[in-house]
Amino acid sequence: MLATSAEPGAPPGNGSAQRGTGRVAQVLRAAIVPLALIGLTALAGVVLGRVYAGDLLTRLVIGAAAGSVLVSVAARRLPSWLVAPVSVAAMAGWTLWSLRLAAARAELPGGLLEVTADAARNGIPRLLTAMIPVEPTPDTVLMPVVAAWLAGLAGAEVALRTGRVLLGYLPAAGLYAAALYVVGPNAEPAIGATLAFVAVAAVGVAAPAGAPPAGGDPAAGLAPRVRAAVRVRLAATAALGVALVVGLVALLGPVIAGQVDGRPVDPRRYVEPPQVQTLDENPLIRISGWALHPEQKLLDVSTVGPGAATPPAGAGPEGGTDDQPGTAVDASDSVRIRLAVLSDYDGVTWRVGATYRNAGRILPAATPARDSTVQTIRQQITVADLSGRLLPAVATPREVSGARVAYDPATGTLIRPEGLTPGLRYTVTSAREQPDNNLLPTANVPAGEEVARVLRVADGVPDPLRRLAAQLAEENGAPYARATAIEQFLAEHYRVVADAPSGHAYPNLGFFLFGPRNAGGQRGTSEQFAAAFAVLGRLSGLPTRVVVGFESTGQGPVRAGDAYAWPEVLFDGLGWVAFDPLPRPDNEPRPVEEDFRPTPDDPPPSEAPEPTVEPTASPEPVAAPDGPAGQGGVSTPVLVAGGSGGLLLLVGALLLTLLAMRRSLTRARLGRDDPGQRIAGAWREVTDALRLAGRPIGDDLAATEVAGQARQALADARQTGGGGGPLTSHGVAETGGGPGGGTTTAGAASPDVPGVDELAALLNQVAFAPGATTAAQADRAGAVATTYVDALRAARPWWRRLLWSIHPGPLRRR
Repeated sequence: MLATSAEPGAPPGNGSAQRGTGRVAQVLRAAIVPLALIGLTALAGVVLGRVYAGDLLTRLVIGAAAGSVLVSVAARRLPSWLVAPVSVAAMAGWTLWSLRLAAARAELPGGLLEVTADAARNGIPRLLTAMIPVEPTPDTVLMPVVAAWLAGLAGAEVALRTGRVLLGYLPAAGLYAAALYVVGPNAEPAIGATLAFVAVAAVGVAAPAGAPPAGGDPAAGLAPRVRAAVRVRLAATAALGVALVVGLVALLGPVIAGQVDGRPVDPRRYVEPPQVQTLDENPLIRISGWALHPEQKLLDVSTVGPGAATPPAGAGPEGGTDDQPGTAVDASDSVRIRLAVLSDYDGVTWRVGATYRNAGRILPAATPARDSTVQTIRQQITVADLSGRLLPAVATPREVSGARVAYDPATGTLIRPEGLTPGLRYTVTSAREQPDNNLLPTANVPAGEEVARVLRVADGVPDPLRRLAAQLAEENGAPYARATAIEQFLAEHYRVVADAPSGHAYPNLGFFLFGPRNAGGQRGTSEQFAAAFAVLGRLSGLPTRVVVGFESTGQGPVRAGDAYAWPEVLFDGLGWVAFDPLPRPDNEPRPVEEDFRPTPDDPPPSEAPEPTVEPTASPEPVAAPDGPAGQGGVSTPVLVAGGSGGLLLLVGALLLTLLAMRRSLTRARLGRDDPGQRIAGAWREVTDALRLAGRPIGDDLAATEVAGQARQALADARQTGGGGGPLTSHGVAETGGGPGGGTTTAGAASPDVPGVDELAALLNQVAFAPGATTAAQADRAGAVATTYVDALRAARPWWRRLLWSIHPGPLRRR
């Protein structure tokens, strides 16, 4: 123990030196707990930063951790109620500086106020829908920085003012657990960071909070009997604490050890990623409209400068032109600007079927095909009259600046979640792959589950299509020979016209391939050529897909007449290879041979896209952590200002997050572009409301039966809450409803009684007559669902109404 005064006979200056050393040691001991709090909070940023690009997020979280704790240390002599406002003011300054730095790094347009408002509105959903690695932008750094500052503030106030170090560790531990949860399975296990967290916490607990007692043993001056009682009590308390710790380790150790190899839950499946509009889900139907207005300017393109082709290991020589399948192109040749990739076909419609995730400027790099060369192309594109959300780019984009984008790695396509607007200008750098043309004749095609999606043939294939595919493949065993035979057959026998009606369902393709010429058969736009090639290719065992895009010289305007569709085939080691089944301009199509011509049918009407109802992800419930109860000896104002204040902030943030996720789910259900999806979303709002009211419905019930239960649930709730007797869906009050019969008096429809029967009828129409619903019917369905949910909620007790909007139940059910 350090001496506080000079010993007898010691030199005169020795005592002052010892006192100085003691003060230094005391300062060091007092700094251990604040440093431990900073380290624990900063480790949460280290864990979360593993899914971010670069180290900007980690540095910002470390700064928030240090700033929050140091503000509490500096304001330790101030009243406890004054520390929180001072710290929040400092947090606002650090947060605004962090958002400005992130916006500058990401080159985002707009002022600081606009960027901050956008980040505050969209911080949580964009963080959970962003593509890994997440680019540090204002909306992806706001929540981590604010959470780190609040955790540091709460922990410092509890640990430093009350001396309860373990209780002060709770906010940092909760933040660390939240960081692990957000990362989920998207990074390697954080074993090193977790061990560091435990070590830092142990150092903070083991270090003495202040100077040692000057008198040695505090019980030395007590009476012998009292001193013995105190020591017995201290020993019993220590033994009880050790036993409790050992018991917890024995009980929880095997459970925790068993979870080490478990795969964590990905919270991203709870949040719906950005969706495309109906026209973007099937842009093939836009080809015929563009063909009728070929002079409409859609884009302005300027090629900044292609880089030199960089062949990967094992690549062959380049050669050929872009018009030939599978050949590399020179920088001076025209390029295809890709708009959408359609991989799913159900016999009626080709669809994108992509999952887009919010991405930063740098997109995830994909490994190029083994036997292909890569050419870097950088283009500046300005949107003119092109609408929708799909963002045109040369395949495959690697970097995008000037626009916030979402990206689908499976297809390499982009969307702008806010939609395209005239004048939008962005720059995209792409890595265009060109396979070795010499390897195509001997190349094979992949098979198995990984390519089952692009090999799937929908039920109901007409016999003429199967027979044609079999005849074209009969003498062509190699995959490339089969693809070339289909390409040449379409190019030699059919004519491209601009006024052909849209349609690529089985009947449309049958009429295009086999219909009489004098009745409009054997002619079409690139829509029918590409769709027919892809279907015939899949019937021949080739993995195919359809791509919609534009032909461009790389400079100047891109017009509607430049839009067209082309098919692609997947080859082992070569990747996706484009084919051109369109006839050459100077070739007159030959009549289809009698061997290929079945009995012609009448031309079918143009198809209408079917609504796609996507299931809502079913998250698992997340329990809110409970903090340990406080112990005596500490004044109430200190605890309220420190621990309780911080915990209330965290609980409030959790409740606001649940409220935002619930409202986002409702907006996503009722705000879709497809009327069928909106009607289905309105129905899910009603069924969720029944579950919240304690009246869950069975999966085996029909829609009309569910509607009946919904009416009865509302009637029972109103009776219980004094809201009136049972009501039918049309505002009819039932009287005398005994077993022996009764009378029903029809009155005027009550405006506050929702028509769930009407909603059930609309749902049945979506299920049994897809594509027949209108936007007005979808609006009516949303209004009915909203009215019913509001009425059912209003009939609940007041305390259940408070919990209604933040109940996590609808978020975890499909």
